[in-house]
Amino acid sequence: MNLRPDPTFHATPKLAMAAPVEKLAFTLMLSPDGSQPDGLAVIDVDATSETYGQIVHSLMMPNTGDEFHHFGWNACSSALSPLTGHAFLERRYLIIPGIRSSRIYIIDVKEPLKARIHKIIEPEELFEKTGYSRPHTIHCGPEGIYVSTLGGGGKDGMDGPPGIFIMDCETFDILGRYEMDRGVQDKHYDFWWNLPRDYMISSEWALPPQYENGVVAEDLLANKYGHSIHFWDLRGRRNVQTIDLGENHQMALEIRPAHDPAKQYGFCSIVVDTTNLQGAIFTWWRNDDGTFDARKTVTIDPQPADADELPELLKGFGAVPPLITDIDLSMDDRFLYVSCWGIGEMHQYDVSDPMNPVLAGKVEIGGIVRKTPHPNGKTFGYGPQMVEISRDGKRVYWTNSLYSTWDDQFYPGERGAAMVMANVGDTGGLTLDESFWVEFPEGYRCHQIRLEGGDCSTDSFCYPNS
Repeated sequence: MNLRPDPTFHATPKLAMAAPVEKLAFTLMLSPDGSQPDGLAVIDVDATSETYGQIVHSLMMPNTGDEFHHFGWNACSSALSPLTGHAFLERRYLIIPGIRSSRIYIIDVKEPLKARIHKIIEPEELFEKTGYSRPHTIHCGPEGIYVSTLGGGGKDGMDGPPGIFIMDCETFDILGRYEMDRGVQDKHYDFWWNLPRDYMISSEWALPPQYENGVVAEDLLANKYGHSIHFWDLRGRRNVQTIDLGENHQMALEIRPAHDPAKQYGFCSIVVDTTNLQGAIFTWWRNDDGTFDARKTVTIDPQPADADELPELLKGFGAVPPLITDIDLSMDDRFLYVSCWGIGEMHQYDVSDPMNPVLAGKVEIGGIVRKTPHPNGKTFGYGPQMVEISRDGKRVYWTNSLYSTWDDQFYPGERGAAMVMANVGDTGGLTLDESFWVEFPEGYRCHQIRLEGGDCSTDSFCYPNS
């Protein structure tokens, strides 16, 4: 145990923004066909380094078929909550679940260039202690590690609804299910919270048969994917309100609350509106009486395209939907970044007024039809996907793989893994860094990114900005 809190823990978002800049990034590598073990890449993001933009260490797992997707820290700034007994933890371990295997790896990165496996939790333990499967999102909370799942019990993950379970943040033992009363919630995806206000928000994607082998077109057109967000009494562990965003708003994915806990609003992304193929962002907020509301505040139009330019799934539509597959909010709550995986665009919105977002910058790269190359001339396969922002808000990183079967459905053929970075102007705007381009081993794709010392989709804060 440390004698004082980890220096990468910050009481407020403002203090996190002033912390030293990241020099390393951690990125997941996955073998899409399961023929090779998945791994963790450690990437040099120090612009003054001779190995800038290169993988400087990699750790491969002892199993195949895991499909690494999302991951997170054992501890973060939430440990400074006055309600926790864990203020002296270290941000030392990365928790990496296999979304297909339901196996969980605990990776010790105290020495990043000597990263090693600390513990492996086999799927049988997860099934026995929670009745859940397909672990997905990791959030370090004040009293433990919270893990959302995409599947219930049974071989097909359909024996009961998915949910959240909690792990001990020191032993990494699985403690059990989070929910005491889930209400109508029967699908899951992302979740996040406002710690001082004691509430949590969760979203919903799909059940395992609807995503594991690709998009089920019949279910999508019948509006059977997730389209609600759920609000929870965090410590009471019960659902207090559900807002249906409209069944045409299919796949309510990322939850991004304001980082400053004095602000009681946030954002949720919608992959596709089945009435017009638009992508959408909803702003949600808490009312004075404690209830919640949500309103659509951003729409992004599809782009017309000839059928012969489109994958089989889209040929009948004559257009490419934006396919909003990730969003991220800068630490100062000013800019929301939106990944348009289908059309090959990264959007930057000024959300200083969260009810009236304004497009402030845009980068075109990749895309189903456009296939826009990187400024260095290299082909960026697929489109902008998982996005991560530096704490100071000056650099935005992203990768290009969504999920192996969905990659294959929307972008047939192997397109290669890529990770890029864009610099942010003082008043907004995005410019791709021509010298930053990460090459990954052949046969691998890359998904989520974590930054050394924390980032904008990792930490939650317990104290308001002064």
